[in-house]
Amino acid sequence: MAFSSENNPGSPGAADDEDDELATGRFILLHDPDGSAVWDGEFRIVTYIRAQLEADMGNDAMLGSVAWTWLVDALESHSAQYRAAGGTATRILSESFGTLADRPETIDIELRASWTPASSDVQAHLEAWCDMVCTFAGLPPLPPGVTPLPNRRLT
Repeated sequence: MAFSSENNPGSPGAADDEDDELATGRFILLHDPDGSAVWDGEFRIVTYIRAQLEADMGNDAMLGSVAWTWLVDALESHSAQYRAAGGTATRILSESFGTLADRPETIDIELRASWTPASSDVQAHLEAWCDMVCTFAGLPPLPPGVTPLPNRRLT
């Protein structure tokens, strides 16, 4: 799943380059019918999310803790019960040199996490993960009961 400025026409830079990704991620559901002592269950969810940040936010020493809190809050807001959660948050500073020296510095955040759902119903976990990708992308959450309209490009 990837969110681009095309998904959010009001995002900074949307008019400049409509193909810029705001965030990208993966949701992987693993299953072992015999169960796994390491997983503490039969299922394991493994996720990856990456987003580019503004310099002031990317340089915040608490960014890793904030990224983990986004995960926990999303799971709790969807009542997605889980156990054995773990992960890492990484800030990535990219500087370009030589023929690429004109590129501006960028700061990205990556969250790699996994957890065991408390039941085999993983719908709430997937919905929580979708909200989390939107949070990383800087997209505001929709209020309960609001359904987004599909994006349409006018030519």
